[in-house]
Amino acid sequence: MSDISLTTTNTSGFDTESVIGGFAVGIDPMTETGPDPNSVLVADYAACFLPAVRMGARKSGYDLGKMEIEAEADLTDEDNLESISFTLKVEGNVENPEELVELGEQFCHVHTALREELHADVTVETEAFATASA
Repeated sequence: MSDISLTTTNTSGFDTESVIGGFAVGIDPMTETGPDPNSVLVADYAACFLPAVRMGARKSGYDLGKMEIEAEADLTDEDNLESISFTLKVEGNVENPEELVELGEQFCHVHTALREELHADVTVETEAFATASA
């Protein structure tokens, strides 16, 4: 028995619907009915990396507060992913921001699955959501 099972269907055109458990995800390389596959892959990577950082940080005793990733990717002329970069923004202050990158790389399964040349180049911004005091 497989660990992951899903069904992807295409009835006409180029758009697809993937049913994963009870969730349906529309993906369209033409971006008419949904995001394109490269964007979905980058979003999946970010959606894996962010909770991986939080999980690792909790194990290390950090309370990071609100977190977000701004992701960017470059494509080749053939529309293949060439590079991915993340800006990881965390509310809390962290003495060693590079440790957060290491935690994300250690615990993110998508990071592990991608070829090394396509691993995200991650920049960390701490205290990113601090408000100015009056």
